[in-house]
Amino acid sequence: MASTSTPLTLPVLPLDGEVVLPGMVVPLDLSDSEVRAAVEAAQAAARAEPGKPRVLLVPRIDGAYAGTGVLGTVEQVGRLADGDPGALIRGRGRVRIGAGTTGPGAALWVEGTRIEETVPDPLPGHVGELVKEYKALATSWLRKRGAWQVVDRVQAIDDVSALADNSGYSPFLTTEQKVELLETADPVARLKLATQQLRDHLAEQDVVESIAKDVQEGVDKQQREFLLRRQLEAVRKELRELNGDTGEGEESDDYRARVEAADLPEKVREAALKEVDKLERASDQSPEGSWIRTWLDTVLELPWNERTEDSYDIRGAKAVLDAEHAGLEDVKQRITEYLAVRKRRADRGLGVIGGRRGGAVLALVGPPGVGKTSLGESVAHAMGRKFVRVALGGVRDEAEIRGHRRTYVGALPGRIVRAVKEAGSMNPVVLLDEIDKVGSDFRGDPAAALLEVLDPAQNHTFRDHYLEVELDLSDVVFLATANVLEAIPEALLDRMELVRLDGYTEDEKIVIARDHLLPRQLERAGLDKDEITLDEGALRKLAGEYTREAGVRNLERSIARLLRKVAAQHELGERELPFTVRDEDLRGLIGRPHHVPESAQDPAERRTAVPGVATGLAVTGAGGDVLYVEASLADPETGAAGLTLTGQLGDVMKESAQIALSFLRSHGAELELPVGDLKDRGVHIHFPAGAVPKDGPSAGITMTTALASLLSGRLVRTDVAMTGEVSLTGRVLPIGGVKQKLLAAHRAGVTTVVIPKRNEPDLDDVPAEVLDRLDVHAVTDVRQVLELALAPAAEEAAPEVPVAA
Repeated sequence: MASTSTPLTLPVLPLDGEVVLPGMVVPLDLSDSEVRAAVEAAQAAARAEPGKPRVLLVPRIDGAYAGTGVLGTVEQVGRLADGDPGALIRGRGRVRIGAGTTGPGAALWVEGTRIEETVPDPLPGHVGELVKEYKALATSWLRKRGAWQVVDRVQAIDDVSALADNSGYSPFLTTEQKVELLETADPVARLKLATQQLRDHLAEQDVVESIAKDVQEGVDKQQREFLLRRQLEAVRKELRELNGDTGEGEESDDYRARVEAADLPEKVREAALKEVDKLERASDQSPEGSWIRTWLDTVLELPWNERTEDSYDIRGAKAVLDAEHAGLEDVKQRITEYLAVRKRRADRGLGVIGGRRGGAVLALVGPPGVGKTSLGESVAHAMGRKFVRVALGGVRDEAEIRGHRRTYVGALPGRIVRAVKEAGSMNPVVLLDEIDKVGSDFRGDPAAALLEVLDPAQNHTFRDHYLEVELDLSDVVFLATANVLEAIPEALLDRMELVRLDGYTEDEKIVIARDHLLPRQLERAGLDKDEITLDEGALRKLAGEYTREAGVRNLERSIARLLRKVAAQHELGERELPFTVRDEDLRGLIGRPHHVPESAQDPAERRTAVPGVATGLAVTGAGGDVLYVEASLADPETGAAGLTLTGQLGDVMKESAQIALSFLRSHGAELELPVGDLKDRGVHIHFPAGAVPKDGPSAGITMTTALASLLSGRLVRTDVAMTGEVSLTGRVLPIGGVKQKLLAAHRAGVTTVVIPKRNEPDLDDVPAEVLDRLDVHAVTDVRQVLELALAPAAEEAAPEVPVAA
């Protein structure tokens, strides 16, 4: 039986995932702040009263404290076996935890009541039997573990409470089971619980041992069967030799015949025959036989000596490229050059030089929707080769490129070998799609594995980890596509010839929509080409005002939406076919346009209708785009002086803003600007579309123009956009992406563009029809930019728009 008495006030020592029962002696690590705080608080309290420092050991499970703890005395403070500071604590008795209280030190103090336990003496008969059963079970378990010294100690315990609490040392008990023992105050009930837990564990151990015995017997049986089968195979082999039987019809002999009959390179044939020899020696039940058969099937299916004849009709190939893709002159010209060189080498007997052929590796880099992936099929069509697409987006395992080694279960060759196998020839056009989306993790870097594949000086001896024989990839034309050039590793990019696809002009989009997109969408909508026609005005408005993009993907979606709308109206009896869609019909069919140029808007609603707003040009992952810069001055009485930048800007762009501000402060007088405002008033520069990260130096002259407009009160011309880096002396320095930026300016309706003088050679890459519609000014100094971009003082008074400081 148990009765409660003896109130106590003790510091709490929480135990996470552990339970200490009375009678147990445990070492605790003092490097834990809560343990150290409880021990120090107990030591402080022990100085005022005799005896050893006392703490309350309380289990804490998932942040919740148990309702019962154990009174513990700090026996010794010193070092643990690993050298860390520790304390040796002995459990003395159970304590029922009450309310919290205060005490010295940083520990949590609580009030508790000591639970005094009483056991009848002498023990009743059933309790004595329970003690004997527990000791017998504990002795059986300890003997299985070889803990003979502990057996004697357990046999020497006669106290019922101490015998039950001795279960706290059992490693098989869970934390919840130990807490249940702790909270059971009655010693006899606690001993019953401990006996039941020990009995359940021994029964579980018997089941585990029985299963292990059955498994071992099964393994022994398999080993005996394996030996007998090997003996049987040896006997059969001897019998075949005695009878002169050649063993025709055996699987290994079938593979040998297939290897000898196949048109394989010499080294590949030798490797395959070695594997056939291994297959003959392997048993039917051996897993190695399955691996060898899979490898032999893969080798025999590869087109080692199969090649398609290239189409050396250069004019015909150029016609195919022109018919399937409008624009993209750089890419089509590069393919034409490649075919012309191949033809001349073949005519002069130079098809193979030094074991290598003249394979090409082209990297097509450009924004989404410009036709990079579909261009690969056109290249294969023009060359008369097979075409295979390998999607690399999200690939993170190096084995996807080089293959898995045959020691792994389910090993496969890499994607390059599978592409050649799928093509059925050794000289296909392989499109490595989305090469900039390749990632890397603990399984390796696939981009590094592509270095050998795409190197014309190495790929004639490419070794796949699965095949382990040389594969000649020098005659393969590799095309890689990417959206972001910076995401491709430099070493990989160095092995490819870069071809940029910077987007289409509006005229090119109209040709693509008329010749390619519209016929395809008419078929998908179940319409004939005579039932719905789109005139050029409608196509131009779709391309210019409904979809502002570098590619044509959204343009195709808009055409599909338009055709669906007309088809639905016809089925509802609201419209008769045939029907011609004109530009004035678009708003009624698919709504208002989303990308009206600034020049077409009301003058009072334009972004540049107030001083301090300038139009810049930028390059994004989706091609070129127009970027607006806004500047304002804070009231000197409310705002602190300094420069504030917003719009999620990178470090380089922030430095460009500092340079622009410094230039105006030092040269504002000669520009007739009131630079005194820059000293006493805060300057705020903002780039709209704040959710999009921006960086780079090319917005330098745009920020300078916005600040100059703000200080002078002169508006920035709506039809002017600019790009260029600015220096502290006012020089306009060159930048990149001129072609993409001019295409974006053309799409946005801008008519005048300012670029650095040193970027004039880049204008050769811009389509002629775009340059004809743009007035491009190449400048060397910021003063020239301000003369071009800022409206005269007389004009800025026309729109009466209040200017907020």
